[in-house]
Amino acid sequence: MVFVACSPHPRSGVSTTARLLTDFYLSRLADVEGFDTDPHAPRYHELFPDRTQVIDIAAIRGQISLFDRLLVDDGVPKIVDVWQRSYDRFFKTVKEIGFVEEAHLRGVEPIVLFHVDPSETALASAQSLSASWRDLPMVVVQNEGAAPLGAYAHETLGHYPSTRRFVIGPLDGAVAKTLEQPDVSLSRLLVAPPPEMSIVIRAALKAWIAPIFTQFHSFELRRRLEGAQFLK
Repeated sequence: MVFVACSPHPRSGVSTTARLLTDFYLSRLADVEGFDTDPHAPRYHELFPDRTQVIDIAAIRGQISLFDRLLVDDGVPKIVDVWQRSYDRFFKTVKEIGFVEEAHLRGVEPIVLFHVDPSETALASAQSLSASWRDLPMVVVQNEGAAPLGAYAHETLGHYPSTRRFVIGPLDGAVAKTLEQPDVSLSRLLVAPPPEMSIVIRAALKAWIAPIFTQFHSFELRRRLEGAQFLK
């Protein structure tokens, strides 16, 4: 599967989702490959320097490095962190080269992880993607810490063109600050937390991670089941 974590707006939690999904696979001792499309401040790449590469989507060389690799059906999950300033260029290129259609021909499944926020433009962008690629699966990601929807969350989400959702809960400020440290590995935290980490921080992070990883696992199982039923 190819996961495209994206939003047309900053501070919506895109890199957080890319990080969590990467750590989800690493926690299961599975291989995973990531791509960071922010060539100026590649936060995602900094967290996983050995498993990600930085892509300048505005350059032909960058497009080749990204899309040719995404089309390789090798069983390795691939995660694309789409920087908000790369959003338009990314999907314009996807359309120009027929990436979605080519991926399906090669047995590769792209999945859009669209990060919501309260704005009308975010909703319009999601609807545009859905209209452009009817057979492109979309999961709506609600990051309650980065882009809270407030009292009208249910109503707002009801307008989005997908009922599939990932919900990422908010974090206390002190706990969130710990996550900013580049040497903090969420996958290792679950198995062997660093001894110098506060037991309170450790417990809070585990409580935050657990339901998120459960959602990822459930989604993966559903996709496998749907694929098996399709082959019958």
